Amino acid sequence: MSIKKITVTDTILRDAHQSLIATRLRLDDMLPICAKLDQVGYWSLEVWGGATFDACVRFLKEDPWERLRQLKAALPNTRLQMLLRGQNLLGYRHYSDDVVRAFVAKAAVNGIEVFRIFDAMNDVRNLRTAIEAVKAAGKHAQGTLAYTTSPVHDTAAFVRQAEAMAALGVDSLAIKDMAGLLTPYATFELVRALKERVSLPVFIHSHDTAGMGAMVQLKAIEAGADHIDTAIGAMAWGTSHPATESMVAALRDTPWDTGLDLALLQEISQYFQQIRLKYHQFESPFTGVDTRVQVNQVPGGMMSNLANQLKEQGALGRIDEVFAEIPRVREDLGFPPLVTPTSQIVGTQAVFNVLAGERYKTITNEVKLYLQGRYGQAPGPVNEQLRAQAIGHEDVIEVRPADLLKPELARLREEIGSLARSEEDVLTYAMFPDIGRKFLEERAAGTLKPEALLPLPQAGAPATPGGDGVPTEFVVDVHGESYRIDITGVGVKTDGKRHFYLSIDGMPEEVVFEPLNQFVSAGGSKRQQASAAGDVSTSMPGNIVEVLVKVGDPVKAGQALLISEAMKMESEIQAPIDGIVQAVHVAKGDRVNPGELLLEIAP
Repeated sequence: MSIKKITVTDTILRDAHQSLIATRLRLDDMLPICAKLDQVGYWSLEVWGGATFDACVRFLKEDPWERLRQLKAALPNTRLQMLLRGQNLLGYRHYSDDVVRAFVAKAAVNGIEVFRIFDAMNDVRNLRTAIEAVKAAGKHAQGTLAYTTSPVHDTAAFVRQAEAMAALGVDSLAIKDMAGLLTPYATFELVRALKERVSLPVFIHSHDTAGMGAMVQLKAIEAGADHIDTAIGAMAWGTSHPATESMVAALRDTPWDTGLDLALLQEISQYFQQIRLKYHQFESPFTGVDTRVQVNQVPGGMMSNLANQLKEQGALGRIDEVFAEIPRVREDLGFPPLVTPTSQIVGTQAVFNVLAGERYKTITNEVKLYLQGRYGQAPGPVNEQLRAQAIGHEDVIEVRPADLLKPELARLREEIGSLARSEEDVLTYAMFPDIGRKFLEERAAGTLKPEALLPLPQAGAPATPGGDGVPTEFVVDVHGESYRIDITGVGVKTDGKRHFYLSIDGMPEEVVFEPLNQFVSAGGSKRQQASAAGDVSTSMPGNIVEVLVKVGDPVKAGQALLISEAMKMESEIQAPIDGIVQAVHVAKGDRVNPGELLLEIAP
């Protein structure tokens, strides 16, 4: 048993509020408490990365780079840390190496000192460029194990990954338990094995989704872990992390004493307790303890995401079928960890399989790319019959996916043009082209305006009809329009729109969500229903993101005609017969529902 002082990273300025209030904590509510946070003596504060960049640009209308610079100035004595998705950076696709290097370099210049780098596939090849860039900047590169459980994920496999990351020169190792899957004794075994085989500090990052976070951290410490991630008590527990104050108190007067001032921490917690009230509209009933993750391995936030998607499609009664289908899809794909973006890939395909009434009748483009190797190497063997169905005669990629990407930074600079005042602006556009451009345009026009924070309900106000007290609310931005939907009951209306909350990946975060059943809920769309052999329709509600054909084009059965998007995943709508396109009834951006006539093909 290793005895040593334990160091602490507090997630209050990133993962804690991402987990509990949809990443909505604003810089104006961070800065007043920074002087006290800077006095604590944390090993680091996690302040950036994950969904914070997206939320800043999309909802808060804050420049994420300026947020970082101001936090650095306000926290001069504390390391600032970020979460980086390896070759995906902060987005959902692989970026070329020149973009990865530029992003890391600018993050370092603007204040990040510790980069926690992970890959959704645990494919170490996808970490290499980011690690090299961090080391080139003279900063701390932390190699990360995305923890999950499956027949191919065991202690030996994680140790091999850790050794591979150590060979790339990482400065420390992190066990990232994003879904709360770790159990105390599994943690002890894994940490002890890592400490025996790799001479690097070991960090424990575990969400308390299943209610075992504090036990996990204590057993990790007993096994030799050097460091724990916690959250100030006002934003701790549930899908967040064990409370900083609780762990400091638990370790006080032991050989592992953190040395942190409990009274100061409690003062900071009281501040955030009051601040959290301002964000009541983003509170969710899906952020508490939920042990189901230990049974079905589906993170709590992913559960709520799927539940709400099915509810919008009038299929909530089939959620148990979806939960049963998720492990089957995951097995077909070689047991990827359920973390961004693989959780969306697996979950959405499971919904398609259930609602279509036939497994893999529709295969999302992301599943096709995954099976082709575009996301990296699957952890285990994939279903080869499914792979053949998905990619046909195309080759499987064996190389690191980014090796196939041409440099793109120059093109991105040219595309965004004079809207970018700095290289940081170019990188904002690179991460999120649509919302990044919108943000930069609004900044240039002087029209940046954050979403409204709703006033606290008055004491004694009646409960929401059909709900349990104050409704949980969420603002969803789809193609420039805001939709507000209530999930706890009938809900309240603001400007004729309802509020809705959505979370994902075991760590509730903001996603762009299309109200898929708009036409149905409004009494049906004006489109005719498909009936003839050459009529093209869809089996899933969604929105059209690309029209691939025009009137007069010859097509073959099975040819892709349209690309639709549902639940952030794209899929092809294919021709049912050979023939000539006679009519196209949809355009890019249109919302469509099952059975509607989208195109007509004549034999």
